[in-house]
Amino acid sequence: MGRSVKIVVFEPSLIIRSGVLAVLRRLPSLDIQIEEIADAAQLPSSLRWHKPDILIVNPSVTARLSIPQLKAEAEQLRIVALLNSLADEEAMKSYDETITVYDTADRIAEKIMRLTDSKHNRDNTTNALSAREKEIVVGVVKGLTNKQIADSLFISTHTVITHRRNIAAKLQIHSAAGLTIYAIVNKLVEFDEISSLINRGEE
Repeated sequence: MGRSVKIVVFEPSLIIRSGVLAVLRRLPSLDIQIEEIADAAQLPSSLRWHKPDILIVNPSVTARLSIPQLKAEAEQLRIVALLNSLADEEAMKSYDETITVYDTADRIAEKIMRLTDSKHNRDNTTNALSAREKEIVVGVVKGLTNKQIADSLFISTHTVITHRRNIAAKLQIHSAAGLTIYAIVNKLVEFDEISSLINRGEE
């Protein structure tokens, strides 16, 4: 029996959804529990009820949804974009992975395994951050400058910069947007605390 993973597939097209489900059920290296959704109205309750490890979703039907908010509301969720056409590269940065209709079964299995490996190791990564580094992350996510973070923590700006380099090295995250998603998913901040900042950035 392979590694156990719970997956929710959200795709309105019956043909595409059925194809994805058929491929996932044939992956020998994984013991997959699958739920399928065709209606966006079912998504919030499905995430609360099934608590999936991975959500595979067509980005075109989630254009009005906030990916960071979905992650904040469903702890440990990894979100995969299911692509059947070309997609905007910038929009894809919010997703943890992409799967295309042209991927082979082996390629899909590889991507799912990578996500489950990442999920398994994420708590250890979070714990690897010191209490001070977590405070730095929160400051960055709230849009504070290095000097403002330094002043609020009573440390030097140079120390803040050093901490930020260490954080980037540990997490392999090199953008404020990436740190925002990381902080929400790992409960370092609440989504409500920074939603106004996210909305402002999207205007």
